[in-house]
Amino acid sequence: MGADFPPVHVRLGADQGLAWQLLASLERVFYGYSLAAIVGVLLGILLGQSLFAFRALDPLFQVLRTVPPLAWLPISLATLKQAEPSAVFVIFITAIWPIILNTAVGVRNIPQQYRNVARVLQLNGWEFFIKIMLPASVPFMFTGLRIGVGMSWLAIVAAEMLVGGTGIGFFLWDSWNSSLLSDMIVALAAIGLIGFALDRLLAALGALVQRGA
Repeated sequence: MGADFPPVHVRLGADQGLAWQLLASLERVFYGYSLAAIVGVLLGILLGQSLFAFRALDPLFQVLRTVPPLAWLPISLATLKQAEPSAVFVIFITAIWPIILNTAVGVRNIPQQYRNVARVLQLNGWEFFIKIMLPASVPFMFTGLRIGVGMSWLAIVAAEMLVGGTGIGFFLWDSWNSSLLSDMIVALAAIGLIGFALDRLLAALGALVQRGA
């Protein structure tokens, strides 16, 4: 898998061009991160509305979020028995903590006067969420989502180095084993650019949601 092959070539098994390796990694990130975003936002909203639950679970979340991503890989491999779902789980468990915590903080920080207005207007739960909670918590929520997507990208690159098969992490490790310095440099540049693009995408989406909220 040297630099003499075009970036989109496909041979057999893991012998694929850089573009396909990136797509394989992005697919894993999409599944794991999407699940983390959905679960994290929902849990964050629920915890943010209960001060008792937030204080009770925050220490647990703080402990779990400090566990390095690769420390989850042996557990997921032992449980799931397959590399692909294990890599997705590592992404999920890595990304979910900043999403939960930032969303919960955003909900907790809704100004009291906003809540008073909601009571005066007798807003139901859905109206309160759309008109009060979402606009007030979107900045915090998307801060967590941006941190989560960056951690997802870091986690998948590291996990693929150990799991093997396909992906940009495997491509980088395989290039090192093959002493292909040029391929390693190209892979590192691609990793950085994709990570930057993902962050910018979430930032733009957050700005769009905040303007529409």
